[in-house]
Amino acid sequence: MRMTPKSNTRTNARPARSGRRIGMTAAALLATGLIVTGCTKQSVAEAGKPATMAPPAAPVITTKAITRDIPVQVQVIGTVEPYSTVTIKSRVPGQLVKIGFQRGQDVKKGDLLVEIDRRPFEATLAAAKANLARDIATAKNAREEAEFQADIFKRSAGTQREYDRAVAVAEASEAQVAADQAAVQAAQIQLGYCTIVSPIDGRTGDLLAFEGTLVKADDTTLVTINQVAPVYVTFAVTETYLPQVRQYMATSNKPLTVDVTIPQTDVPAQHGDLTFVDNQVDKTTGMIQLKGTFANQDRTLWPGQFVNVALVLTSLTDAVVVPTEAIQTSQQGRFLFVVKPDQTVESRPVTTGVTWDDLTVIHKGVAANETVVTDGQLRLVPGSKVIIIKDTTTTQPAQPAVASGR
Repeated sequence: MRMTPKSNTRTNARPARSGRRIGMTAAALLATGLIVTGCTKQSVAEAGKPATMAPPAAPVITTKAITRDIPVQVQVIGTVEPYSTVTIKSRVPGQLVKIGFQRGQDVKKGDLLVEIDRRPFEATLAAAKANLARDIATAKNAREEAEFQADIFKRSAGTQREYDRAVAVAEASEAQVAADQAAVQAAQIQLGYCTIVSPIDGRTGDLLAFEGTLVKADDTTLVTINQVAPVYVTFAVTETYLPQVRQYMATSNKPLTVDVTIPQTDVPAQHGDLTFVDNQVDKTTGMIQLKGTFANQDRTLWPGQFVNVALVLTSLTDAVVVPTEAIQTSQQGRFLFVVKPDQTVESRPVTTGVTWDDLTVIHKGVAANETVVTDGQLRLVPGSKVIIIKDTTTTQPAQPAVASGR
């Protein structure tokens, strides 16, 4: 039996372990290299990314809060009414022989409107005058007879009965003269009714009768005339405003102002005075009727027209105002963005008051001359950087509170 030397066995085994160690070491180094390489690539990739930048400044339009006098108003819808309306009818029957106006024409008081055939009434007047002349002569004779009977009665040449009869006849004749005079006057009046003139300054409506038409007395409407200068604007407010209206009417040294604008037009506001407050509140609606009087010399307001009415009760002096479009609404209430000196914005809660035109009164939250954002709010959050592309602050002096507005 052949034996393998032990020394050879040990010698051969050691190299095998060394080989395994070398293999493990190489694998470890390779893994380490991969890890190092991976880290290096990741760091390079991260280094290539751009650094985080602040968002760009948001473009906005701004204005400054200003102070001015603002009227306190009650705004409602009203209706224009003619100052007076006259329906023209004939007071006498007859045939129309002349029309002295055109439909829709402005007429003055005393202008000819219609003439009715005068001949029948002239004949009646002539007959009345003839009767008057006859009865005047009869009355004169009767008075002379009464005086004669009085004279002979004094001389006892006549009787009391004859004297009394003569006096009665004279008085009856004089009464007949008075009746004839009244008949003449009535005939003259009837004749005067044949010529119809305008009783007011106004504008005629549609002509409802023509030349040759036979009209009846107090029956046929010929035309309607509306006085449109001045005019009324009638409107109603709730009874809750009545104490304020009465208070300011009592304390003001002049009538309350009523401003009127025509919807969907650029016509300037018309200004009038409150001249009528109804004597009771409508119990079915809780409204009370008021009227304003307007000169309307340019015929801007037209009867029957619907208009926007603003009853000016009083005026707030030196109130802080901003454009209404600057005010935003959130769940916490109303707010607006104020631009600070460093060109960042601050969200400022505000307490608002009355609105007039496109301005809103700010009672609390913003001071005069602070810059507020009026356009571009959707891009803003508190602290946002802004760039002002336009400032709409007006440089014109404020107008008096009652000079314009709704």
